[in-house]
Amino acid sequence: MSSHHDDRVREQFGPTARSYVTSAVHATGDDLARIAARAAALRPRRALDLGCGGGHVAYAIAPHAGAVTACDLSSDMLAAVEAEAARRQISNIETIVASAEALPFPDGSFDFLACRFSAHHWRDAEAGLHEARRVLARGAPALFIDIVSPGEAARDTHLQSVELLRDTSHVRDYSQAEWTAMLTRAGFSVGAVATARLRMDFAEWTARMRTPSVQVEAIRALQAAASDTVARHYAIEADGSFTIDMALLEAA
Repeated sequence: MSSHHDDRVREQFGPTARSYVTSAVHATGDDLARIAARAAALRPRRALDLGCGGGHVAYAIAPHAGAVTACDLSSDMLAAVEAEAARRQISNIETIVASAEALPFPDGSFDFLACRFSAHHWRDAEAGLHEARRVLARGAPALFIDIVSPGEAARDTHLQSVELLRDTSHVRDYSQAEWTAMLTRAGFSVGAVATARLRMDFAEWTARMRTPSVQVEAIRALQAAASDTVARHYAIEADGSFTIDMALLEAA
């Protein structure tokens, strides 16, 4: 089962790797600035970008760290990160292929960790967070950023449905309460939490994942059938663009 899911993730993200390097949604944001500021203040010896995707967390940390490990399940994604790091003349980023649930690092290997827009793809988020806690030195900071479910049932169902139709490797956008509970069970102490809203341009959002037209049409049908409450929450626009919730949780 886990192998099947991991294969699905590789199939989904391998061919789209470069688009995640160039994606404005992934390459910019106040959350990236916050990660960079924390790294600048802490000057970590060895930092981990867990589930690195296009590598934007690693690029943000690299000027302030001795070394940065960019870890992802997709070797194609990591090849894109290596190419972009070389283009930016960043020499202290190494890449490692691994799943979040089975990290190939000794206990306490890192003194800074950040994970951005990744955990909703993990087949077992709790296992991934336990691994994050294991490889992070005691007392060292971790920052987790992800899309979050608003929690209320109808809005949650809509979000998970459109996410899965767009990308069949999607597992779950967890609510802020679920994140806090999972981090606590993994042995983290949760500190500051910052929330924001993120607008998704529908055409770019579906093109980035090469969503098949039949699934694009299904998403649009769900949007058209959404209740007033759901449509207002996601600010669904005429072209299908919409706005979702995200959170940054600091833990140690």
